[in-house]
Amino acid sequence: MKPENLKIIIADDHPLFRNALRQALSPAFANTVWFEADSADALQHLLENDGQACDLVLLDLQMPGSHGYSTLIHLRSHFPELPVIVISAHEDATTISKAIHYGSAGFIPKSASMETFSEAINDVLMGDIWLPEGVELVDIDEDGGSEKIAGKLSELTPQQYKVLQMFAEGMLNKQIAYDLGVSEATIKAHATAIFRKLGVRNRTQAVIALQQLDMDKVEIG
Repeated sequence: MKPENLKIIIADDHPLFRNALRQALSPAFANTVWFEADSADALQHLLENDGQACDLVLLDLQMPGSHGYSTLIHLRSHFPELPVIVISAHEDATTISKAIHYGSAGFIPKSASMETFSEAINDVLMGDIWLPEGVELVDIDEDGGSEKIAGKLSELTPQQYKVLQMFAEGMLNKQIAYDLGVSEATIKAHATAIFRKLGVRNRTQAVIALQQLDMDKVEIG
């Protein structure tokens, strides 16, 4: 029995892929309401408004504003009841193992057929973990730098995470304050809290810490 009346978010920065995926999956998921996000910030905005009502997120690891697994970690920390399936063009065992390790309920290669997407989504919605056929998970180095920063990153509030993303984009406090509609003093307070939680001294060190979760920083297990 397939779930119906769902709310599913497709979070990917390629509009053609989002549209193709939504159109291909719509016949298999009756009365589903589809939402789309083209960046980590857009996804955060959706979740802040409709997060409690959504049933699933299909998440690309390499959207603008994301640093590898950072958005996945943030999602699992602040929306623990919302299942996430990672969709990625990276199909190696280490990437898949990292995604599952950081809380993804499944991993679908972008090269997969629509039948496979449908099967994976149904399995995850039924409470299962879905992996591509033949994939063997590898051990993750829990003492590595990315593991430590992942735990610290999960402690950031949604607003602190958003400010950290803006730091990574090279934005000044004044620009961030303007974009978020708050005072510079508020941004400085957020920065102080971010530095404390990440165990760093300044924004440069905070960005370097965040970049440890980038795809090209992943350790081979």
